[in-house]
Amino acid sequence: MTAHELMSGIEAVDTRTLVDKVEMNLIDFFMKKNLSPGDVIPTEMELALAMGVSRTVIRESLTRLKTMGLIESVKHKGTMIKSPDLPGILQKSMIPNILDQQSLKDAFELRLVLEVGMADLIVKRATDKDIDELSEIVKNETSPSGSTLFDVDYEIQFHGKLYEMTGNDTLKRFQNLLLPVFSYAYSSGLVNKPVSVKKYVSHKGLVDILRERDAGMLRKAMRRHLENHFNRIL
Repeated sequence: MTAHELMSGIEAVDTRTLVDKVEMNLIDFFMKKNLSPGDVIPTEMELALAMGVSRTVIRESLTRLKTMGLIESVKHKGTMIKSPDLPGILQKSMIPNILDQQSLKDAFELRLVLEVGMADLIVKRATDKDIDELSEIVKNETSPSGSTLFDVDYEIQFHGKLYEMTGNDTLKRFQNLLLPVFSYAYSSGLVNKPVSVKKYVSHKGLVDILRERDAGMLRKAMRRHLENHFNRIL
């Protein structure tokens, strides 16, 4: 028997702490019981007895779940399941200057993918007044080249309006969440890499296409509008 064959039967040691294990067991318990927001969970004492661990371990595990936004303590009711605030949870750790380059790149890519993908919502929900407001934002836009990096404040104003037009509150909050990353990506030089293929649709061009009320056209135009951003970071 070779050394490789001999080693194949050895399982890795579970190095998670007891608190880690209890935390995962609690989440598994919530799912198996089909608990939903507003449902009360067992007390610390009941959980400690059921799991055979100390109340200190249970308390630390529950504190983690509260930090994640999965549970909350309500006076006179106990601890209950809560619908987590996803953007809020992410925002606590979305600090650009302490994110490594890969995390910054991933977050910036997320912003680009969101904006290409939300064309259907924009076309469906944008009012004529919304489109007129976009036109007002871009009225002084010069004709940029494909290699242009727009002023950050101008980008935020235009794209922020697009997020608003989706009518989706979570999307709007994601935009606010990603704004610091977007600004940092520009100021840090993350998206300053020169591009050889300069496909481009201007902000004014996007507004003109939006007036056609064709989601497919807007998706393609948004992808071309952001093409150089993709090329700079991919």
